[in-house]
Amino acid sequence: MITIQNGIILYGDDLNPLRANLSIQDTEIVEISKNASGGRVIDAKGCIIAPSLINSHIHLGDSVAKDVGDGEPLEKIVKPPNGIKHRILRETPREDLVNSIKDSLRYMVQTGTSTFIDFREGGVGGVDILREALDEIPMRSVVLGRQDSFFDEESPHSKLVADIKEILNVSDGIGLSGFGEITNSVASLIASTCHSEDKIPSIHVAENEKVQKESFSLTGKTEVERALDAGFKLLIHLTSATTADMEMVCRKEVSVVSCPRANGALSTGIPPLKDMHNLGINLLLGTDNVMINTPNMFQEMEYALKVTRGFYQEYFSPVDVLKMATVNAGKALNLNLGSLKEGNLADIMIVEKVSSDPILSLLNRTQSKNIIGLIINGKIYQR
Repeated sequence: MITIQNGIILYGDDLNPLRANLSIQDTEIVEISKNASGGRVIDAKGCIIAPSLINSHIHLGDSVAKDVGDGEPLEKIVKPPNGIKHRILRETPREDLVNSIKDSLRYMVQTGTSTFIDFREGGVGGVDILREALDEIPMRSVVLGRQDSFFDEESPHSKLVADIKEILNVSDGIGLSGFGEITNSVASLIASTCHSEDKIPSIHVAENEKVQKESFSLTGKTEVERALDAGFKLLIHLTSATTADMEMVCRKEVSVVSCPRANGALSTGIPPLKDMHNLGINLLLGTDNVMINTPNMFQEMEYALKVTRGFYQEYFSPVDVLKMATVNAGKALNLNLGSLKEGNLADIMIVEKVSSDPILSLLNRTQSKNIIGLIINGKIYQR
């Protein structure tokens, strides 16, 4: 048993600051109260006890291509199969790929992230590379793979089905780059197969105005409409979503991952976070490509909060931003984590309180040096 004492706990799904102790038995939070005690004691005086962070969208393979392609058009950098990043991934030795991913994983742990969703290029081999990099790094991974055959319009139906099932055998779902590379029929086949095997179908949509206009011109529907029609349950970006898009996402109870820093770096716009939040969409945050961003969720949260306030010229709650990196992600993934309450998995960070407001202290002020402890699945990883 582990008991964390004397800190300010961000309790429950509302992240309410609470002065109490927290006890962990094995992998689970078993008690949060002023009287909780027993086992190894961690003194968290002067600290915030918060859920560890969930990075809901990252491309870890890009760790080998940091800051490559700056200033180039989005499609030239990331469009498969011959974007700049894809050529680099094919040409880089496996050992270098593994080591660069390990560096990013360690950095995420140092900055409070215990769980991530990776869009994994390279088919089964790409998934194997990530699994190798994760060895001895006790992070929780949700791996969404893809196969090159998905982009080939001439691939026979039987091959597509076989390739979909092959990648699902080694991953948690499928993550697609967008509708610029696949047909509606392939998208629907991927989503339906994922659902039948209880896996996650995810896709980038509405990342900029150009792809939205092209989609509507070709099909009479926006990328968001096409994704929802196909049955995708986790949508990435929606930077250029229409009001009708967002309303449809809300009705269908589909979660959205926003990546504001990546949108800024790639000049694709500012995501309509406040509009989506006001509609009741379950919003998550991700750091996106390591080639353009550090996988630092504190930086992502700070940027998301401030760019949203600047864009709307209105107040936006820091609690709602922190939920995007914790509570909301746990709900979207149907994982028993993301908030600190009895019965949840013990993924917890202990962070020095740097300012008078515990939420803003996390979003505005926290650096890796302020994280004095990280508990993942009930075990102390960093102390």
